[in-house]
Amino acid sequence: MTKNILIGTLLLFCTQILAQEKYSISGYVKDQVNGETVLGATVYLKGTTIGSITNEYGFFSITAPKGTYELTVSYVGYQEVTNTIILDANQSMNFEITEASTTLKEVLIVAEKPERTNIKSPQMGVFKLKAATIKKMPAVLGEVDLIKSIQMLPGVTNNGEGTAGFNVRGGAADQNLVLLDEAIIYNTSHFFGFFSVFNQDAIKDIKLYKGDMPANFGGRVSSVLDVRQKDGNSKNFGLTGGLGIISSRAAVEGPLFGDKGSFLVAGRASYAHLLTKGIKNLKDDKVSFYDLNLKTNYEINKNNRVYLSGYFGRDIFNINKIVKNNYGNASGNLRWNHVFNDKLFSNLSLIYSKYDYQLILEFIKLDWNADIKNYNLKYDLGYYANENLKIDFGVNGILYRLNPGEVRPTAGNSAINYLKLDQKRAFEGGAYASVEHKLTPKLTARYGLRYSTFSRLGGQNMVNYVNDQPVVYNSELGIYEEGIAESETTFKKGETIKNFGNLEPRFGISYQLNESSSVKASYTRASQYLHLLSNTSSVTPLDVWAPSGKYIKPQLSNQYAVGYYKNFKDDTYSIEVESYYKTIDNRIDYVDGSDIIGTNTIETEILNGEARAYGLEFLLRKNKGKFTGWLAYTISKSEQRSLGGNAGGPGINDGKWYNTPYDRTHDFSATGAYKLTDKWNLSANLVFQTGRPVTYPNGQYEYEGLSIASYSDRNADRLPAYHRLDISATYKPNNKPNKRWKGEWVFGIYNVYNRRNAASISFNQNMDNGQNEATRTAIFGIIPSITYNFKF
Repeated sequence: MTKNILIGTLLLFCTQILAQEKYSISGYVKDQVNGETVLGATVYLKGTTIGSITNEYGFFSITAPKGTYELTVSYVGYQEVTNTIILDANQSMNFEITEASTTLKEVLIVAEKPERTNIKSPQMGVFKLKAATIKKMPAVLGEVDLIKSIQMLPGVTNNGEGTAGFNVRGGAADQNLVLLDEAIIYNTSHFFGFFSVFNQDAIKDIKLYKGDMPANFGGRVSSVLDVRQKDGNSKNFGLTGGLGIISSRAAVEGPLFGDKGSFLVAGRASYAHLLTKGIKNLKDDKVSFYDLNLKTNYEINKNNRVYLSGYFGRDIFNINKIVKNNYGNASGNLRWNHVFNDKLFSNLSLIYSKYDYQLILEFIKLDWNADIKNYNLKYDLGYYANENLKIDFGVNGILYRLNPGEVRPTAGNSAINYLKLDQKRAFEGGAYASVEHKLTPKLTARYGLRYSTFSRLGGQNMVNYVNDQPVVYNSELGIYEEGIAESETTFKKGETIKNFGNLEPRFGISYQLNESSSVKASYTRASQYLHLLSNTSSVTPLDVWAPSGKYIKPQLSNQYAVGYYKNFKDDTYSIEVESYYKTIDNRIDYVDGSDIIGTNTIETEILNGEARAYGLEFLLRKNKGKFTGWLAYTISKSEQRSLGGNAGGPGINDGKWYNTPYDRTHDFSATGAYKLTDKWNLSANLVFQTGRPVTYPNGQYEYEGLSIASYSDRNADRLPAYHRLDISATYKPNNKPNKRWKGEWVFGIYNVYNRRNAASISFNQNMDNGQNEATRTAIFGIIPSITYNFKF
């Protein structure tokens, strides 16, 4: 009897072991035509809920019980690929997918149910754009622009007419982490904001995280814009480019080392200054830019691949040889992908970034140079534990060197004295772990923790103020003044001035109501240790970055969000509704009359404060058919306040909440693309935004014969509402599939109805009649353009 029970128990145990026997299949998904890895493709087993999404390098891993399956790979705009597999051992398998034929009635391919990542994924506030989508959108001066494209999304606004910076959910431009192949880009503008630094021919994938940031990202409190460059065509040599009125571009790519690698070289340059040489009043002026994108990769073996990428860009500005300005970004990244086994993937990156700028003012014989550079080492790993659990973890360290400026006289008779501001050094470190966990068939959670550290390093002198007050309040005059310096402390390079450390939990959850709809919630805490010191509302070439330290605290944000998501009519349409509430501690602002240029004691010009933003976002998308596009609307509020604190006094704006320069009550945008015929495609953008907050004078008084203006509360007024309509038409003549040379003409009109949107409004006294008057400055009116794009 006992023997029979023992045998029966052993057989049952063995049966359960066999029933739970699981294996993994892993590999890469690539484009069949050019060999580019495909990011965000869905790989799943038909008839099950088991699937995976390819990572930033096209890698996937799936674990499932032993058996025979139909494995399917799908990606929007591509044809599905399905293979029958026998999963009886761990195995590696790569897939190549082909773009859907443009002759099909439906331009976009509908994925099977497991692909509905917008429904099932716990990630909120993330928007993905393919380069092909951006190319269909109208843009200023005929140049397709990535930054202007994301400004069409809910919760994203612009800084003003013709600027390349952007604001996310009421945050400042410096609160956005902008990455190009993992390298930090400090200034995203060319042509003083008319163009961005991203060349459409070199870009493969764009992701914007609006606050709900994965734990592997740190250092900013509002958003992450993650831009990935193409790897280069590994199958054929190719040439693409475009000829425009203001600028032109070209890119060449092809295979290297047989089928083991590839390369990409893309360049872009403007030549508007050449067209003005014949104009007498403009012949000595020059406004131009150029940039260069480089990338190459090599497959050592099936488990190891190395990448090397770089970016170099510069702007040159010369007005009548009196005012000269040049600025630019440079970056490089050496990466090593390693696959340990079917479940563990890793990437090691060594990254360099630099931004520098120079200003020459010949009328006062001044030459000013400044820069910021960083060296970044990061190691990320992804572990695909099973069909319900994926773990990402890693570490990184960034060494900053910030040079706030060096001023030189340009001639012996200059009144300018030589001045070299103290170089600042800092180290930022981070470690993180993040888990995506499928708890039930309907409930998925993402939870993670990031720990960040920041050390303000020595190698400079620090001013000590009486009572530790770099700013003090003068109650008699009712103004803030520079504190009283009592001594200086010299910190050697090996010493630490100030240390910070912060825990940053990240959490998200998704509950699937049915096959086509879900609700989500998330919480994100983030820290920011670098501050952009600028008393303008947009990115400018002369902005100064400063690290946290003794007198400047790191910004700390908490964001809470909930959302509802639904696909309908066979995934032809989708709706996303998100609501958020965000708080930011230690947000700095400038005291009235502050001067941030050429000072070693920036702490005497600012006060610490707090900010908050909240809003409701709505997005309706049409995903397939001859007409595609989206409608976006956001209603929101963004405000801040700065109390006197240790400086005493009532604070800025008497300590009351006031609008941030990025507050837009209403923000509506619509974008659409229509395939008219095989040769003609039409597209249009429509934008409306509440005017930017500003401070206007509300009166004047006489003092000792002088007329002095008095002002309203800070940012209590607004510029007129911003709105415009852009249209474009693309003509493709006789582009047969087997034709090597393919070209297209792009005709565009920016600001069709010639709206003179106000960049600023200034108040002055008329010199003839003595009357006060307001002057509105507008940058753009209607701008037609024509561009010829080619591909060989």
